[in-house]
Amino acid sequence: MSTPLLDSIKTPDDLRQLPENQLRQVADELRTETISAVSVTGGHLGAGLGVVELTVALHYVFDTPRDRLIWDVGHQAYPHKILTGRRDRIRTLRQADGLSGFTKRSESEYDPFGAAHSSTSISAGLGMAVARDLEGKRNNVIAVIGDGAMSAGMAYEAMNNAGAMHSRLIVILNDNDMSIAPPTGAMSSYLARLVSGGTYRGIRETAKQLAKKLPKFIYDKAAKAEEFARGFWTGGTMFEELGFYYVGPIDGHNLDHLLPILKNVRDTGTGPILVHVVTKKGKGYAPAEAAADKYHGVVTFDVVTGAQTKAKANAPSYTKVFGESLIKEAQADDKIVAVTAAMPSGTGIDLFGKEFPARTFDVGIAEQHAVTFAAGMATEGYKPFCAIYSTFLQRAYDQVVHDVAIQNLPVRFALDRAGLVGADGATHAGSFDVAYLGCLPNMVVMAAADEAELVHMVATAAAHDSGPIAFRYPRGEGVGVDMPEKGIPLAIGKGRVVKEGSRIALLSLGTRLAESLKAAEELEARGLSTTVADARFAKPLDEELILALARDHEVLVTVEEGSIGGFGSYVLQLLADKGALDRGSLKVRSMVLPDIYQDQDKPERMYAKAGLDAAGIVTKVFEALGQEEARKVRA
Repeated sequence: MSTPLLDSIKTPDDLRQLPENQLRQVADELRTETISAVSVTGGHLGAGLGVVELTVALHYVFDTPRDRLIWDVGHQAYPHKILTGRRDRIRTLRQADGLSGFTKRSESEYDPFGAAHSSTSISAGLGMAVARDLEGKRNNVIAVIGDGAMSAGMAYEAMNNAGAMHSRLIVILNDNDMSIAPPTGAMSSYLARLVSGGTYRGIRETAKQLAKKLPKFIYDKAAKAEEFARGFWTGGTMFEELGFYYVGPIDGHNLDHLLPILKNVRDTGTGPILVHVVTKKGKGYAPAEAAADKYHGVVTFDVVTGAQTKAKANAPSYTKVFGESLIKEAQADDKIVAVTAAMPSGTGIDLFGKEFPARTFDVGIAEQHAVTFAAGMATEGYKPFCAIYSTFLQRAYDQVVHDVAIQNLPVRFALDRAGLVGADGATHAGSFDVAYLGCLPNMVVMAAADEAELVHMVATAAAHDSGPIAFRYPRGEGVGVDMPEKGIPLAIGKGRVVKEGSRIALLSLGTRLAESLKAAEELEARGLSTTVADARFAKPLDEELILALARDHEVLVTVEEGSIGGFGSYVLQLLADKGALDRGSLKVRSMVLPDIYQDQDKPERMYAKAGLDAAGIVTKVFEALGQEEARKVRA
């Protein structure tokens, strides 16, 4: 693979030394390098391929990093990373001690804002623009936001604020949900170049000043006519109403169109501007263009064929188990409906949607709306399952509290990606849901220990009509247990003893149960009789089980895949309130995720670093026993 021009580019300063007629070759080489790198690491490919030309044009026209360039979500940012001094590390993408899969402030000065959850770029960009104005500086701020991210209300809140403030801000709307046929592309590019230029804007402003001298009713009609004319040709009426000057749509793969328009926008002095750029997700790589998801997210693959090297699963994924279990419940209950926020395949709702399309609702990247929408259905007797990644439900916390929990509405929250998530790192880890849901009155919180337990928890949620209920489960495959034909509702707030012992008690919540059982084997081998229990519920707690474990064992260790303030804290609160801690011989320890944001790695290594594997559990038990007791056991 020969990339002579790209080889000469270490930073965007090098790119800006090239003549414009060489940028096409730079883009082609950049696309080749992006495909090659992601074939080795896996990651988000399609979105990055769609913005190759836009990335080259933006870094060529604007003076980055002095000009702030924000990539919304970060899925689009791999080509950006290659151009901004990180090409030598691009094949460490999403690996341990490697590059993040998203933009990250600590990684490069060219990443002015970390973006892994969508729809934040305009808000952040406006903040930067206002700070610049307060400092009396003149640099540009550019936010690149995808069309999917524009489905979130936060983007419109930011645009409304920006339009009212008239601060200098450039928003690039990357519209990759359509393609422009060549004649339309050429015409729209011409119009965009015309309306973005200083001549047109000057004439328009002069005409406005003249029109203001006319009687009001004529001025109002003239303004409406001008707005209609621009909206008819460019589709920008909505953005104009929000206070943005609209330019577009333009072909995002045609550098002859992009460069002059971006220069016009750069050289325009005042006010917020939105540039509507149309791109094609997966552009330039045939397997991606042909795929239904445009290779949005991929594992390692063969560059020539596009075939992904997915390992054969030994057990079904938790996501698939959830989707299939929900279908079975819905076959028996026509009040069950499913809600997701732009993640149908990621949550398993796509399976449900094929079976029950009229009962499936993808509301877009709008978690706040998803939760309150589900609450509204619950008021009318429906049984909504709101399937959202744990990390994304954080965005709708106010709605969970005020619209669901306070009203005690039976919304079922299916929290995928609970615990650590591997390559997506800290931004996508489901670390906090037990803590932020368990503190809410009326909320029931469950955690599946394995895929069979998940089947039963789906059935439990379906049967639970007396208030909100949440169940959490991790990314990836189950542990390979026998699967039940049908889910059986669990008794609310009741755990189970999986292994009986007498001296050590391990109380697990979630899928650390398998590691707890391994730890128990090791402890038994060292002469420590060990009980292992699966709490199942973080709220309400199985008080009878917990107090019995505390009464009958010397050491009680809680184990969970969540932050401090969750299950272990609830157990300690119970033991304190019931006086169980007053017995001096009882030693209680709580094992949680460390109080840091863990960078990406393989999940098993992340849990080992967190001390939440079998070896870490054994170590914690010996720490609780103390050095003298530990020596006796080892002897």
